[in-house]
Amino acid sequence: MATTSDIKKGLCIVYNNDTYKIIEFQHVKPGKGPAFVRTKLKSLTSGKVLDNTFSAGHKIEEVRVETRKYQYLYNDGEMYHFMNNDDYTQIQLQEEILDAPGLMKEGEVVTIIIRASDELPLAVDMPASVILEVTHTEPGIKGNTATNATKPATVETGASVNVPLFINEGDKIKVETDKGTYQERVKA
Repeated sequence: MATTSDIKKGLCIVYNNDTYKIIEFQHVKPGKGPAFVRTKLKSLTSGKVLDNTFSAGHKIEEVRVETRKYQYLYNDGEMYHFMNNDDYTQIQLQEEILDAPGLMKEGEVVTIIIRASDELPLAVDMPASVILEVTHTEPGIKGNTATNATKPATVETGASVNVPLFINEGDKIKVETDKGTYQERVKA
């Protein structure tokens, strides 16, 4: 059993008979009253995100997990197929378990979190950012850049990302996978 002092980002715990991953936490020690930990938990079975506050010293049940590198192969509409880079075994996962399936291109290496007790895949961790090519966007209008104006652009995976007006078709951009937002243009 772990306590609230062991809470860190990425820790998997059992809470309300479900497995959750801690995606944000903050230790709070008010001037008056006992300390507590404010957390944001994501269910690894349903994908639902909830806020929860644990009092200091609260016992939490930790889930033992392993992380393995897998390469994304393809999706067939319902299932996403991945291959283990070490032993070449393949697994199929449903779209609900993925955080940003629209930003994953074939050949991308991801980390899959697997529960050690029964080898059940719980979550897929994407890299912090991915580099994608813009396949379609409207041309920017010259002189319209006084503000931080953006326009929608379709990237090679089919996802839509808001980009600055100076981005054109064929440009490669870096996209943050957590929020699905444009970070910068990548020079070839």
